[in-house]
Amino acid sequence: MPGGRLTQPERQQIALGLADGLAYAEIARRLERPTSTITREVMRNGGPTAYRADLAHRATERRAHRRRQAAPRGPGALPQEHGRDAEAVREYEETFATVLMASGMPKMMARVMACLYITDNGTLTASELAQRLQVSPASVSKAIAFLEEQGLVRRERDERRRERYIVDDDVWYQSMMASARSTAQLVDTARQGVGVLGPHTPAGDRLENIARFLDFVSESIVRAAEQARDILSSPPRTTSDASAGPAPDRG
Repeated sequence: MPGGRLTQPERQQIALGLADGLAYAEIARRLERPTSTITREVMRNGGPTAYRADLAHRATERRAHRRRQAAPRGPGALPQEHGRDAEAVREYEETFATVLMASGMPKMMARVMACLYITDNGTLTASELAQRLQVSPASVSKAIAFLEEQGLVRRERDERRRERYIVDDDVWYQSMMASARSTAQLVDTARQGVGVLGPHTPAGDRLENIARFLDFVSESIVRAAEQARDILSSPPRTTSDASAGPAPDRG
């Protein structure tokens, strides 16, 4: 499997594959590249409908040039914690952000989320995010507002009165609860429409079916999320715990 960065001919093959309606996995197979490489390449360069090989190639060269200027190599560069490979970490951060984008998250929000997730303490200030991502503080603020609304991050003041943005261990549980609340509002609105349009009419039946479907799915997700949090938040039982059995009755 070839390594290194995508070449311009490979990008032209990606553009042709997208034009033919091929899935990312099929394009990756033909180029003998990982599917994540193709997904990241397309999502960071306009998406499947706006991808252009020549523009993508020039944009990649510009990004590489900016990275070389912003993060010089050599003795002056900051070492990675835990002996991590800086290039591997950067590539993973881009991959993580790309997957979030593919799930529907806007680009800047996905980049901020990925940046927070790969920090060991799960928290950064606005200035730290802006510096790491090489974007303006206004872009960070807009992204954080979106993520906070979705229940994916929270903010608090540190001892220096700086506002810090945090991803908690149960962030996906909180996000699912926020999504369930939003879905519940949609269910209520659909059922209001049944009353307005009339039950047992084509439009009323359609809205009632929507309400029933979303209500069922939402309740299932909430139940599964609560069960998962209870199970995963409990410390795992060790072999000695399992073999010890119940404590003897000393009464």
